[in-house]
Amino acid sequence: MSKQGHDRQIDYVEFNVSDIGRSKDFYGTAFGWSFTDYGPAYCEFNDGRLKGGLTTTAPVRLGGGPLVILYADNLEDAVKRVEGAGAKIVKPIFNFPGGRRFHFADPDGYELAVWSVD
Repeated sequence: MSKQGHDRQIDYVEFNVSDIGRSKDFYGTAFGWSFTDYGPAYCEFNDGRLKGGLTTTAPVRLGGGPLVILYADNLEDAVKRVEGAGAKIVKPIFNFPGGRRFHFADPDGYELAVWSVD
């Protein structure tokens, strides 16, 4: 994931997949993406411009739909802004290798996440 300096910008996209190896084969063959494995349940992809993830840690969404991840310099402030704008926090702040993040549902129910390196 990217570093600071991208406050409140889309920074990362995660695809929930059922088989990381199959997804790596597909995206590598079809689009030439490169990959970095972070254990059996997570793999980062790089399409040459944008990085994202392939994960088996959540169910595959019917009809697809990646998780869009924004970056925030201050995660607690981002929670307050998101809630103040009318969104619901669906996963409170949690740690992961590389930083912390939370998930929220926007007013139409779309789930997004916000992360920070702090």
